[in-house]
Amino acid sequence: MQVRHIGVTAALAFAISGSCLAQNYEAPLTEWGVPDFQGNWRNNTVMPFQRPQELGNKRAYSEEEALVLEHAAQERVENDNKPLDPNREAPKLEALPPVGNYDLFWTDRGMFLPTIDGEFRTSAIIDPPNGRIPERVAGFRERIAEIRANQPNRNDGPEGRGLGERCLVAFGNSSGPVMSPVMYNSHMQIVQSPGYISIIVEMVHDIRIIKISDERSTVSQSHQKWMGDSIGRWEGDTLIVETKNYNSWHSYQGAPTENLTVIETFRRTGENKIVYGFTVDDPSVYTAQWSGEYPLSRLNEPVYEYACHEGNYGMIGILAGARQLESMEAQGQERKIQQ
Repeated sequence: MQVRHIGVTAALAFAISGSCLAQNYEAPLTEWGVPDFQGNWRNNTVMPFQRPQELGNKRAYSEEEALVLEHAAQERVENDNKPLDPNREAPKLEALPPVGNYDLFWTDRGMFLPTIDGEFRTSAIIDPPNGRIPERVAGFRERIAEIRANQPNRNDGPEGRGLGERCLVAFGNSSGPVMSPVMYNSHMQIVQSPGYISIIVEMVHDIRIIKISDERSTVSQSHQKWMGDSIGRWEGDTLIVETKNYNSWHSYQGAPTENLTVIETFRRTGENKIVYGFTVDDPSVYTAQWSGEYPLSRLNEPVYEYACHEGNYGMIGILAGARQLESMEAQGQERKIQQ
């Protein structure tokens, strides 16, 4: 099945309309004459990826509504930051968060709602108008069930675990495409040269290398990259990036990526802001294309090495625990959970 290429039109439409609103700002240029995106940036925000259903087609908040949301987010962080009673009882098993007992020290939640072209957006997704991912195509669930039935068992070995757990790619699609913020490490560094742009993502030390070219070379199956093959070009002051040919182990939104094309746009609208746009096109997964935008805010802090593998005892513990359970079952012992 061939991938449609009309996604370029949607991505460009958002970039062009936004450029008109920010036309008074002139982006600094590199020595070779293109907009300079270099530096450290962050994309964590109060804005959710998908719009809450109760908001319908409401695309933006008023300033007053945005302030209420920001205050609520900041209040939640302040409450989580309060000292704990050292004499408190141990939490019940069902009360623990699903990702483990991460406290505020490990997280870096979005507490502000930066504007995009003057709007306090209610979601990153803006097309379709309801701000939500379109329905899957008919037969999608059956296709996914068949794929999963032929994959390694989750606890048979490391191959059955998620790519993030194996320290192969960032958690939550942080490095993209689509580059989306997660609960911590939503930081990136952009480095440019005349023929390439590199995006170093702090989460799981991912590096995307975007080649600036008018042509796309054939990519063999043995050389497919985790984050796909990204080719960029300039349309005025907007960088357009088309990505396809992902590694077959890679997935996006719980779906395989062999037919996925993502179009991204980068446009600098101020000294401390880049507007990052995306259009997702996969006719084998979605009933329609969908698009959105994120604000990237200047980060005046360094981007650190994540060093995911060092001390990753969790993987060893998970697999060792699975072997222990198998041994207990073989001996007819019951599994007991201490609470």
